Parts: sequence; C-alpha cells; structure tokens
Amino acid sequence: MKPSKNVVSFWSLALIASAIKEAFIKLNPFSLWKNPVIFVTEIGAFITTIEMIRSSESFSFTLQISLWLWFTVLFANFAEAIAESRGKAQAESLKKTRTVTMAKKLLQGKEVIVNASELKKGDLVVCVAGDTIPSDGEVVEGAATVDESAITGESAPVIRESGGDRSAVTGGTRVISDRIVIKITAESGNTFLDRMIEMVEGAKRQKTPNEIALTILLASLTFIFLLVVLTLVPFLKYSQAPVSIPILTSLTICLIPTTIGGLLSAIGIAGIDRLVQFNVIATSGRAVEASGDIDVLLLDKTGTITLGNRMATEFIAAPGIDHYRLVDAAQLASLADETPEGRSIVILAKEKYGLRGREVLDTRAKFIPFSAKTRMSGVDFFSADGSCCERRIRKGAMDAIEAYLKEMGASIPQSVKEIVEKVAKNGGTPLVVVEGKEVLGVIELKDIVKGGIRERFARLRKMGIRTIMITGDNPLTAAAIAAEAGVDDFMAQVTPEQKLNRIRQEQALGHLVAMAGDGTNDAPALAQADVGVAMNTGTQAAREAGNMVDLDSNPTKLIEIVEIGKQLLVTRGALTTFSIANDVAKYFAIIPAMLMSTFPEISPLNIMQLRTPESAILSAVIFNALIIILLIPIALKGVKLKTISAENLLIKNILIYGLGGVIAPFAGIKLIDQLLFFLHLV
Repeated sequence: MKPSKNVVSFWSLALIASAIKEAFIKLNPFSLWKNPVIFVTEIGAFITTIEMIRSSESFSFTLQISLWLWFTVLFANFAEAIAESRGKAQAESLKKTRTVTMAKKLLQGKEVIVNASELKKGDLVVCVAGDTIPSDGEVVEGAATVDESAITGESAPVIRESGGDRSAVTGGTRVISDRIVIKITAESGNTFLDRMIEMVEGAKRQKTPNEIALTILLASLTFIFLLVVLTLVPFLKYSQAPVSIPILTSLTICLIPTTIGGLLSAIGIAGIDRLVQFNVIATSGRAVEASGDIDVLLLDKTGTITLGNRMATEFIAAPGIDHYRLVDAAQLASLADETPEGRSIVILAKEKYGLRGREVLDTRAKFIPFSAKTRMSGVDFFSADGSCCERRIRKGAMDAIEAYLKEMGASIPQSVKEIVEKVAKNGGTPLVVVEGKEVLGVIELKDIVKGGIRERFARLRKMGIRTIMITGDNPLTAAAIAAEAGVDDFMAQVTPEQKLNRIRQEQALGHLVAMAGDGTNDAPALAQADVGVAMNTGTQAAREAGNMVDLDSNPTKLIEIVEIGKQLLVTRGALTTFSIANDVAKYFAIIPAMLMSTFPEISPLNIMQLRTPESAILSAVIFNALIIILLIPIALKGVKLKTISAENLLIKNILIYGLGGVIAPFAGIKLIDQLLFFLHLV
C-alpha cells in the first residue's frame, strides 16, 4: 500500500493538529514513566509549578521556568506523536480496505455463506471472479488473477495458483477471474492486514534491544546528575549561598540528556515509517534495527542481480555444421517450449535469420514439450504413413542431452563441450541441439545483469557489508555472473539445506545475515536469517518465516532495507552524541553563572558573559526545550547516510554532532540571554 504524499506530508496541518492533541494526552505520568528522562522532566515541571503557587518570591522567574519545563515535556511528546501520526495516517487508509466480507465456506462439499469473521484456521472457502478474499490463505485448488492494489498499491493484477511459490493470498484483495479454493491460514484479527496496520500505527511497537540499552544508559545518566545536583544543596547551604528549588530543578533538567530522551522513540518509529514508504512491512522493530547491523547479504541471482529472464542471444554451430541448419533445428525444437527461454529462441531465429513460423502437419510431427524433469524439448517427424521416424530433434541442457545420446550409443564431441564451457565462462547458459545422433551446436542464453548493480554492491562494500550471490546455475556460469555483478562471493547449484547451512556458518563466525526469499523451500533460511525479507507474492510459509514482507516482491529492495536500518542506527548515534555534548556544554555554561555572585573568584569561568544567574538558568532551560523541536525533522527524516566505513562514519559524527553539540549551546544560550535582557524578562 503506497500512501499518497498528501497523506504522509510532514507539514500536513491535520497531522500536526493530531500530534499536538496527542502530546497533551501523553502527559499522563502512568504512560510517561516508560521514558525516565522525560518523566523526571515532568516531575521537575510539576515541582516548579507548585513552588510558583506556594511562594510569591521571584514569581515571574519561576513562572517562566515552569512554563518552559512543561514545554520541554510537550515538545518531547510532540516528537513521538508526530512520528506516530504519520504511521496512523497510513494505517487509516489501510483500515478503509477492511470491509465486512461474506465468504463461501466449503462444508461437506457444499458452499455455505458465512461472515468472514467466523472463519477459522484450516477452513476451505471458494472465491470466484468479483469476490473479495475473506482472509489470508493458501490456494489449494485452481488458479486466478487477483487485484492486490489495496495492499501493494500496484494496479496490475497478479496470478495466484495452487502448488507453486505463488499460492499465498491476502485478505482484502479481490479475485478478477476464474475460480479458486483457499485454505484459511490466519485466525480472525490476526491476518497480514491486521498485523500490518498494528505495525504501521505503532500500536504494538516494542523497543529494540539497542533502544532498551540506550534507555537504561539515559536513566543511569539521569540518576547520576540527580545525585550531582543533590550534593550541591549542602555545599550551597554551607557557603551561605541561596538555595532555590526552581534553579536546582532547572539545573537538573538541563544536565540530564533530555534531547535524546525526547527524540528516542520518534527515531525508532520513523525508521519503520521509512520502510513503509518503500512498501516494506516489518513484523518487529528488532528486524529494522538488525538490518542496520547486517554485514553479510545473501541475494538470489535471478531477478535480484539479473533481470530474471534468460534470453537466446546467439546460435553457435558445431565444426562442420551449416549455421542455417542449426538455427532451423533449434527453432523447430523450441516450438513446443512455452518457457520464456523457448519463446526467445523462436523469436531470435525469426528476427536474426528470417525463419518464419512454418506449418507442421500434426499427422507427421509429434512435439515434445519442455519438462523440468527431462530438461529437454523437441519434435519427431514421421513418414507419411507413420511407420518410421524420419527426423528426431532435441534441445536441452548439456547433461540431459548427454544422457539422451548415451541411450543411443552416441556422445557429445569434445569441440562442442569446449563451446559449452566457453558460453558458461562468459556467464551464459548453454543449450545443446541434436538431430538424431548428430550434435548440431549450442544456443547461448543470457540473463542480463541489472544496470547499476555493480555500483550498489560497491556502496555496500564501503559500508562493510559482504555480498554473497546464491544461484542454481553451474559454477562456471555463476562465477561469470558474480564477476560481472561485483559480488564478494557466490554459491552455485544451491539447495535449501546449503542455503540454511551457509547462514548458520556466517552467524557462527559472529556475522549478522540478511536474505530474501519467496518459496516454501526458502522458509527455513528466512527464519534463520537475522533479517529475512519474504516476498508478498510468495508462499504463506515464507511470509510467516521472515520478519519483513516486501509488498512489491522486489528482492533488490533488500539493499534499501539495509541502508534504512543503517540510517536508523546512525541517526540514533548522531543525536545521542549531540545530546550528551549539549549536556557537557550546558554544565560549563550554567554552573559558573549560577555561582559567580556567591563566589566572585569563578567569574572568569563565565566565558559566555551571561548577565545574571537567573538569566543563565532561564536561557539554558529555553534552549533545552527549543533544541528538541529543531531536531525533530532530523529524527524523522534521518541523518544522510554516506557510503563510508564505520570508523570514518564515527569520526564524522563526532566532528559534526559532537563538536556541534558543544558549540550550539554556547551560541544558543548566549543569544537567548541577550534576547531576555532586551525584552526585560529577567
């Protein structure tokens, strides 16, 4: 489901209004305590409010402190609410696709009309043209074209059929033609669409391990700074310096990491939101975060690295064989081959060599269609009376043709084997053509490597990610494609068990692995991978095994998923660095200004030349609140990801966000101090 830009526009007035309302609702301390930093800030705001009511001394100053502390809490809530509102806007458009659906349930061979909500896992339902599929399921009988635009946003219908890797159907989609029988695979309320809505609107978003660890760190820092401020109280009393509750409260709030505390949830929600914009649904926040730590990427060759359709590109005649004879035989042997490869051979013979379709009398010709079991196709021409076979042509994989010739006491000449090997080394797929016992030559099929894929793999390599191509091709073909695409490693003639074992091996070495798949045979590997991206067109087993679902069923999107995950981690790290650097700067800005009237000797430490202790405290509190608002766009959009190594990225972030986090408070607090003096507010 691709939401319109108007729905998810960051500056949408409806979205901002909804977020402001939600920010006030989130003031409830029973929900806010999950964020320790902002919870302490709310307690501070409450204390200063009580102090303002209780004491008439410095009323104006205490009022301003109280208001800005409440604004700090509201701005932090607003950051989270606006991230959630973007998801909720998308979820609302998804909810509109859910309608009350009636289903034709099969009971003892008869169709019974029931409400879709009454369906149970394992029930069989019938859907014909015009019907809405009532729930998630697996096609167990028939084939039909299905309109999935309500889920994927794509208007082109897709084919769903029993017995293959395209058997899964999603509740809420519509059957356009034919009749299918569906076995329900999800209980009511737990369909793919239900889970998708919950995830998009953040209703069941759980904190990721890194997020939990960072929350614990922030809580620890908050506790430490509370102790620091509390130790100042006896020191100030001993020094006969004034002890002001609003000032001590403000000092505490300014020193604890309120910036990252207020933006942490928004960063996590925004990461999921960016995935949704790429039409990918993550079934857990952990998967989004894990994708940022991935350092090994397993990719299928067909459809991911290559375009996916092998096409005939050349006819190579065996020594001593007339080229035209090879082309003629190859076309005849492919007339009954309905695969894309077979059709491409017929077209190439027609376009390059002018061989038009010919009438072949059914009484004289017997076509042998292509079979995955024999891996051959061909035609037999019989005499007029049908008593004997005058011409027998076959086309197929070399080992299949070799076995075919062996049965007739013949073999493939060494010269043809060399042609086959050369084609394979160049990344092509060779098919051998024979007539009778005579080998006529080779057809070269080529699966074209996608444009720009080599550069994309180079970008991943700079990020420290190793790419592994997995394919069912022979090792020679696989090696040629791998070299052309620029992957780091490849696996040829792979079985599902080998795929699973490779993932386990990489994980045993301490790597985090991502892969994409769509078939039932991919399910074990998808479940084992740290990030398993299942194609929406795939089987139900694959979709349940993975922790992400790509609605567009585009395996190359795995690269974008990894980049979004990395961007999430980089954004969180950058803003955490900025926040902690802020606290250090605010410490040196506030403490000297606060104590200089009592201890004039420390006046030189007031490097910003803040006018009064009250002005210093109020300026810091205002800066503390405003910086959260200023950083919300970065938290939601994410820090721009550069294709550099992790070490260089760390140095870059320390320079930009660390150094910037130190400088910004000095400049900001000084500017606010000047403004307060100009407006006579302190």
